Amino acid sequence: MINLQIYSPVQQIHNRVFTEQGLNVFIKRDDLIHPLISGNKWRKLKYPLNKARSLQKNHLVTFGGAYSNHLLATAAAAAAFGFQATGFVRGEEVSNTHLFLCRLHGMQLIFTDRESYRDKRGLFNNYFGNNADAFFIDEGGASPEAALGCSELLAELPQTYNHIFCACGTGTTAAGIINGISASGMATQFHAVPVFKNGGFMEAEIDKYLLAPIPYHLHTQHHFGGYAKTTPQLIAFIKQFVAATGIMIEPVYTGKMLHCIFDLASAGYFKPGESILAIHTGGVLGLLGMTDKF
Repeated sequence: MINLQIYSPVQQIHNRVFTEQGLNVFIKRDDLIHPLISGNKWRKLKYPLNKARSLQKNHLVTFGGAYSNHLLATAAAAAAFGFQATGFVRGEEVSNTHLFLCRLHGMQLIFTDRESYRDKRGLFNNYFGNNADAFFIDEGGASPEAALGCSELLAELPQTYNHIFCACGTGTTAAGIINGISASGMATQFHAVPVFKNGGFMEAEIDKYLLAPIPYHLHTQHHFGGYAKTTPQLIAFIKQFVAATGIMIEPVYTGKMLHCIFDLASAGYFKPGESILAIHTGGVLGLLGMTDKF
């Protein structure tokens, strides 16, 4: 069985706002699991990789944009565990640090126009339908197996929290954590922060991986313009947070989720004495494609 040592400590975040509100706020450092297979990426890939191995498939085929942390994590995991890897890249052919690192780890890249990219199963079948070694991994690693991997996060927690927050891209990580909360019997409220504009659709994406209908909160007002979009306000927040804590975050996922927590705390959303856990889902190399924003 493929396994990777998990190192993901929980650290407390100290801030004047939290002190004034009487809150105990923590962050789970999934960004420290691996330099490239970091954050939720390892949790999402763990069981799909084991499934591929059990089926005797040795060629991972997956999908992502030009700055996809999922593509890079898959490339690194393939190299580490003896798989070949191909990545379909959305859009015109470009060169950047992410794709350089994908190639360095042996991943073959196929650039695909955006219309064709929408039909990922069709792309897989067209290129690899006759390849018995090829194994399909959806964009972002989304799958029931990925949700199972994310659910294991709950067993690592040193205490119970009143609230758990996570940024939301495909809904897989959120669903896994919700399933873990349910299985553990915790009286914890889960909060998903979609990184897309008009992110209400994320509810359906989360629900399709839930093992049972469970209530949770969806905060759709912290997208800062949409996926991979930023504003001066968000950039200023990230710069201040990193300088104050030494914890690297980026504007696509974790930065938006943490801003949501700070915003809610400032507005008196939480009760004094409550404990809040933020999940750092990694992806800090995404900063390399956004240096002009800073």
